[in-house]
Amino acid sequence: MNLLIKNADLYAPAHRGRNDILVCSGIVAAIAENLDTSALPFPCEILDAGGMRVVPGFIDGHVHITGGGGEGGFGTRTPELSISDTIRSGVTTVVGVLGTDGVTRSVENLVAKTYAIREAGLSAWCLTGSYRLPLVTVTGDVCKDIMMVEPIIGIGEVAVSDHRSSKPSVEELARIAAEARVAGMLSGKAGIVNVHMGDAPAGFAPLEAVVAAGDLPRTQFLPTHCSRNRQVFEQALRWAGAGGWVDFTASGTASGSRRSDGELSAARAIIALLEKGLSLARATLSSDGQGSLPVFDESGRLRGLTVGSCASLGQALREMVRDFGLPLEEALVPLTLSPARAFQFSRKGRLEVNSDADAVVLDAELRPSSVIARGRILVRFGKLEYRDAFVGGDSSE
Repeated sequence: MNLLIKNADLYAPAHRGRNDILVCSGIVAAIAENLDTSALPFPCEILDAGGMRVVPGFIDGHVHITGGGGEGGFGTRTPELSISDTIRSGVTTVVGVLGTDGVTRSVENLVAKTYAIREAGLSAWCLTGSYRLPLVTVTGDVCKDIMMVEPIIGIGEVAVSDHRSSKPSVEELARIAAEARVAGMLSGKAGIVNVHMGDAPAGFAPLEAVVAAGDLPRTQFLPTHCSRNRQVFEQALRWAGAGGWVDFTASGTASGSRRSDGELSAARAIIALLEKGLSLARATLSSDGQGSLPVFDESGRLRGLTVGSCASLGQALREMVRDFGLPLEEALVPLTLSPARAFQFSRKGRLEVNSDADAVVLDAELRPSSVIARGRILVRFGKLEYRDAFVGGDSSE
């Protein structure tokens, strides 16, 4: 399918001004002012952005696509990811993870859901394992999972410094990181280890101990929930300052819930990182979509649970730009370029010739108006064009 996006105020994510974007077979073929389709030897669908901002599709690197939660009993297991809601949020690439529950949630189901997301037109990959060690896998071997199961690109989320973890030793963490690294090298994948950072005082200490040995780089790990409290956040800044990845969770404070006292919103965390003189090149945002989030009253008492959402990425983007005055081209980096680099998605995270044609047209309020994934229009000026497989609506699975 061929598509021409006309009159785009292009953020690639660097601001390039008014441009047209030609898409052929899901790939950006040309970017220029006033592209003339009359000279093209093939028909071309036209989407006129009307001067609205067109940005790369958002990459959500931490989503419980088969559902998460369950810490409050079987009745608190959250539902699977709604593909329609994901599309509406402007997310065009998803990385699926398990979480606390590696018993009733399986990696096999995770892989199947990954394929379902792909069939809907989005890009999707997943990680093997869960919070606990030994890791749950498809093949019985971490290296085989990464090398031989195409959608699996790494390990995670493995919990450290958390009461729900299996208390992995430094040696165990180093071993799985080394296995993921070798498997990634052999298969051309990221081989990254996504690490759930808990509230315990040890914080980043287990990861610091692993990299202190000198044979594994900090970039082997992608620590997440790095703004969950002030102590973890300060450790995360030191980790990033030394060259490591840090991931801030967008679902949480923005939706009225919180994980712990002192949690920073993802937007505030990004601003604080910049205020410390650190680069956005190692910072990513993810939603923790379909994860369970506690909601507290003013006295700090638990009122109930809500569910993380991919839409929180857009909320964080708007908060960075509107509330903190961050230029849009900078605010886009942790949603686009940085996660593409962390997961080694070589054709994602930007809009340029030969990149995947994943794009979001933002309205004046910086909300997704149209969404294009791999060159296919899935939302056209607010109207969802994707249809779920089952009758009964277009917003749930």
